[in-house]
Amino acid sequence: MPAVYPPKYVRNILVTLQSRGHQAFLVGGCTRDMLMGRMPQDWDISTSALPEQVMEIFPNSEPTGLKHGTVTVKVNSHSAEVTTFRSEGSYSDHRHPDMVSFVGDLTTDLSRRDFTMNAIAFSPDGLMADPFNGVSDIEKHLIRAVGLPRLRFEEDALRMFRAVRFSARLDFDIEPETLEAIRLKAPLAVNIAPERIREEIEKTLLSPAPEKVFMLIELGLMDSFLTCRPALINDGGCLRKLPKKALNRWTCFCVLLESCGCIDSIEEFLLKLRLDKRSIKVCRSAARMLMEPDCPNTPVEWKRLLNKYGVDTVSCAAVCGDCLREGCYQKQLKAVLKSGECFSLKHLAVTGNDLAEIGLCGKELGEMLLFLLDYVMEFPQFNKRELLLSLAQGTEE
Repeated sequence: MPAVYPPKYVRNILVTLQSRGHQAFLVGGCTRDMLMGRMPQDWDISTSALPEQVMEIFPNSEPTGLKHGTVTVKVNSHSAEVTTFRSEGSYSDHRHPDMVSFVGDLTTDLSRRDFTMNAIAFSPDGLMADPFNGVSDIEKHLIRAVGLPRLRFEEDALRMFRAVRFSARLDFDIEPETLEAIRLKAPLAVNIAPERIREEIEKTLLSPAPEKVFMLIELGLMDSFLTCRPALINDGGCLRKLPKKALNRWTCFCVLLESCGCIDSIEEFLLKLRLDKRSIKVCRSAARMLMEPDCPNTPVEWKRLLNKYGVDTVSCAAVCGDCLREGCYQKQLKAVLKSGECFSLKHLAVTGNDLAEIGLCGKELGEMLLFLLDYVMEFPQFNKRELLLSLAQGTEE
């Protein structure tokens, strides 16, 4: 029996379908999570009802994937995906079925699932269907493909990344035959959109065992993004010490990849994975700071870095630096930020308009602003308007 039960609105959907003469079951990740005592984030229902019948029973539903038999049923502010029992044809693109056929039995529907732990179903009255021994694999902490592993990965190559991600998230091992099939079918990863690969990498990086991201490299799943696959890869144990923030873990991951020769350019690597521009900029700049031979040791050095790169980037570098170099950068940076001392033009006690009023303009004005900022970063007690204006005019005492 499950350790966690579905909320009332999900039970109502199941019972309503059943009362109209249709079979209905909870399936997929929600059943796995329920058995493991985890509260599912999403609720998926498989039914013998056709999509049109589901929409007729639930007028507020939306046809979010009619081609594949999926309807999103909305109950007040909640929703659940309801999909008709189906079988699938060949996958010529190694990602999506060329055709979908609706079927009348649950076992056929479960047979198309990726892993046994995700091929378990619960009826409205709590009866369990487990035709592929998924419960046993959950108890053994094993990720095992449904049926022939090679066939499952030929159908959808993204399943190979999901296996590693589930391993990192759930602390499960990948069953040997399934693992060998991933190694064999890894070249099929070229058929996956970079955005989907990036999502799987990031979910793995943000998991309780982020170091398992290196399994993706060892198995050959990231060959198209790397310059080489080294024989010995840093296990990335430091990734686990980082806060669960995407920028921190992407930055550390990139530094480790560059240090072991897997990539030549962090920016190029992240561009291939379609990371957003801001994340690429922060990761690239933070990594550049980390690779400098000399570390910042004084408040002035920290303020100059803050001025050059910004708070987000320097904070990211400090967090990663503490992990990679076992330093105390966060403590030093926090002290500088807490001091409130000036490190940018917007905090300078004079503005460009102030300098224009005393006759400065153009390049001369810009150079004077930078000079005053540098002066104030070194002597923060002198960040006072009158004093800086007198300095600019050359009348300071």
